[in-house]
Amino acid sequence: MSGRSALRRRTGIGFVFALALLAAGTGIVAASNVAAGLSGGSNVSVPTWLYLATGGGAVGASALLTMLVTDRDVIGSYHDRALETTTDRLLSAGSLLFGVLGLLGLALILLAGIRGPAIGLISATVLVTFVGGRALLTIVAYAIGNPWPALNPWRRIAAALPNDYESYPSAFGSWPAVVALLTFVWLEIVAPLTSSARALVFVLVMYSLFTISSAVVFSPETWFRRGDPLSLWFRLYGAVAPIQRTDDGFELRFPGSRLSDDDLITDTSVVAFVLALVWELTYSGFIVTPVGVGTIEALVGIGVPPVIVYLLLLVGGFALFWKVYWIAIDRTRDRAETYLSRRYLGLRFAAPLLAIAAGYHFAHYIGFALSLWPSLFDALAMPLDPPPNPTRYALPGWFGYVEIAGILLGHVLAVWVSHTVSFDLFPGKLQAIRSQYPLIVVMVFFTMVSLYLVSQGSMSPPYVPG
Repeated sequence: MSGRSALRRRTGIGFVFALALLAAGTGIVAASNVAAGLSGGSNVSVPTWLYLATGGGAVGASALLTMLVTDRDVIGSYHDRALETTTDRLLSAGSLLFGVLGLLGLALILLAGIRGPAIGLISATVLVTFVGGRALLTIVAYAIGNPWPALNPWRRIAAALPNDYESYPSAFGSWPAVVALLTFVWLEIVAPLTSSARALVFVLVMYSLFTISSAVVFSPETWFRRGDPLSLWFRLYGAVAPIQRTDDGFELRFPGSRLSDDDLITDTSVVAFVLALVWELTYSGFIVTPVGVGTIEALVGIGVPPVIVYLLLLVGGFALFWKVYWIAIDRTRDRAETYLSRRYLGLRFAAPLLAIAAGYHFAHYIGFALSLWPSLFDALAMPLDPPPNPTRYALPGWFGYVEIAGILLGHVLAVWVSHTVSFDLFPGKLQAIRSQYPLIVVMVFFTMVSLYLVSQGSMSPPYVPG
């Protein structure tokens, strides 16, 4: 048996073993959407220590197996191989079609929120926003390709207006998008956005005024590339997808191979946005666990207003993730003994975390989206007068394994991309392998934190408007 065949065999055996360990240790898992006010979750009925050990062990095992691949040609072939096609006419027609759909969708959301029922579970405004956009469209972005540039109605409105009055300050970077994303996550908890269509319409109108006026001042091209949170959200999630847009059309690549490109993460503010994507999913799980609920009640008990408590936990947890990540980058630089700057290493190694974010998002929202899909369809068919008792699918008990597979695949892909980046940055094989250890520890940390939160079960977050 050749060395490469033996390596494939050992890698396959190890991957199957890690998957079996994780599946056996987790039981049926459903990520909680209680915080969103539209769906609940289920509990894990195994010891917490076993649950965490198997999850962290699976990521660690995948990292060790990945390190066995040191042939640079094999590593490069995964990330460089692509099937390209030029489709100018198809792009023009598709852009026009999706643009019309985006504008009609925005009009439908606003009209249904004003004239339709105000109850969240039957409102087309709420269901399109959370089930259609936050869940399904995001899954399409990282599983297939990013459709948002063609759909984005706010960009088309801004492009039709006189624009480009001021130069975008370079110091801003993508920090406006980071602040806006964290603000939206906070409002999703403390404001009745999922239970009141009127409240959601108000927030959407405020966002529309903010993003259109910003695009008019700084130009649509600049604003929707750097400052708009939705555009950055879909662009970064879309980098995980196999279908990528190029200057000449589209190209079909291996999933996640775009994450190793050096032009994806361009400054530290985009690193912050990537970490915010990972943290916001962890945060939404934390605040519905017994530990999170107890923490919130204790802080409110000493006189801190609930809305401030949720904001402090959101910002504090994000700051913790930020600190942990840059500590890992410092350790990576020390172990690699490289002249490359801390900032550059931070930019290159942030992209693999998008695979983790995609895996977490899939685990949190695939069951949520499938169960509420009939309600969304009914609301779209009759947006002003939907059925009072919407249909919902009951998912089978084994569906939790699908969610676990999403988390596992996201982490395995993140480990592989980190491995590829390290071999791209460092000429020595041992140097490249040593540099990965701190980042693998961070990935195991993220995995075990998320699995621990899921293992605690879910409760209703206190002081949240119904």
